[in-house]
Amino acid sequence: MKSQDLVYLSGFANHHSSEALPGALPIGQNSPQKVPYGLYTELLSGTAFTVPRADSRRTWMYRIKPSANHPAFVRMDKQICGGQLGPVTPNRLRWNPLQIPEPATDFIDGLVTLAATNAADQASGVSVHVYRANCSMTRVMFNADGELLIVPQQGRLRIATELGLLVVEPLEIAVIPRGMKFRVELLDASARGYICENHGSAFHLPELGPIGSNGLANPRDFLAPVAHFEDVEQPVQLVQKFLGELWATQLDHSPLDVVAWHGNNLPYKYDLRRFNTIGTVSFDHPDPSIFTVLTSPSNTPGQANADFVIFPPRWMVAENTFRPPWFHRNLMNEFMGLIKGAYDAKADGFSPGGASLHNCMSAHGPDNTSTTQAIAADLQPHKIDNTMAFMFETCNVLRPSQHALQCPELQADYDACWAGMSKTFNPDQV
Repeated sequence: MKSQDLVYLSGFANHHSSEALPGALPIGQNSPQKVPYGLYTELLSGTAFTVPRADSRRTWMYRIKPSANHPAFVRMDKQICGGQLGPVTPNRLRWNPLQIPEPATDFIDGLVTLAATNAADQASGVSVHVYRANCSMTRVMFNADGELLIVPQQGRLRIATELGLLVVEPLEIAVIPRGMKFRVELLDASARGYICENHGSAFHLPELGPIGSNGLANPRDFLAPVAHFEDVEQPVQLVQKFLGELWATQLDHSPLDVVAWHGNNLPYKYDLRRFNTIGTVSFDHPDPSIFTVLTSPSNTPGQANADFVIFPPRWMVAENTFRPPWFHRNLMNEFMGLIKGAYDAKADGFSPGGASLHNCMSAHGPDNTSTTQAIAADLQPHKIDNTMAFMFETCNVLRPSQHALQCPELQADYDACWAGMSKTFNPDQV
């Protein structure tokens, strides 16, 4: 994608505007009696009308046909795989990569729910999905249940949205606001990746606290699309996800027909390779919160409804200390995925495209091989390279779906990676 096809987002509360035709954007009145080019005015509100101004998300659209111009939605026969949650389990879980289907499968048909904090009809907390596709969507979708944080692991995507186009590849992410219509097209033969469906407050940058004014993800590195519209009069299926179910209606035109827009409720992308990693030069592996890219706050201050955390290439230079993540039990609930390479706390069994789930107070940490190697390592500056792992972290327990508990990709022997840890305690040796 050419640089002029994107604009710097520069801040999630900032106001942005774009027009695909000169003069299409009204000046001085959001909804004038007569809009240039005979367009219709429409407002997409991503937050309640009366939230504090700094938290408000809304975008004015000037489009060829209003979204209200559609017949009734009908519940689709084919639903998202794994939509039903399975029985409660406190066990640590890990999955091999889910394979891409052989029959023609687009982004919607290839969705698989692995876990969620609540049943689909509750639409609170977060849901975690994997997408797999081998063909582009010809239909259009929107999600009434929450915003979608898309993490490609394999294959490039061209995401056509109401506000413009985003091209994302592995090591980049895209966020699609709740209610925003979009179509996912493949730029390679197949694609696979992860999705955090956020039903809570919208993602934004975390506070920096004692880090200061610089570090982690920089606002200037987030990119939003410029206006791009489709003036197409032909049958198009519009699919919506509503309380976990897929519903569809038939339009006689493309709903991606916004000619101009202004606001701050926008789709955007971010290159994970631009993350400014903060590490330690003294002792102890820092808390994973130091790697937070985006956060969705809960009603409890400092406790996130969802955090998106990455573990990028970085230097490990701490002195006389155990460098991989230490063994820990945690109030938060952690879903991990791997985009490329290897994760420094797992020697094997955790492959790109795979996933793991460690829920509240579940004891976990580096496996036996990684622990043994770390204790014996010569503590010289060492760079962890050619890797990108990530974590969807939430204060709510993630319940695996029935499909996730029954699929062949679930590793039956995950606990065994800690089973070989021998007793090294010696009361006569300091």
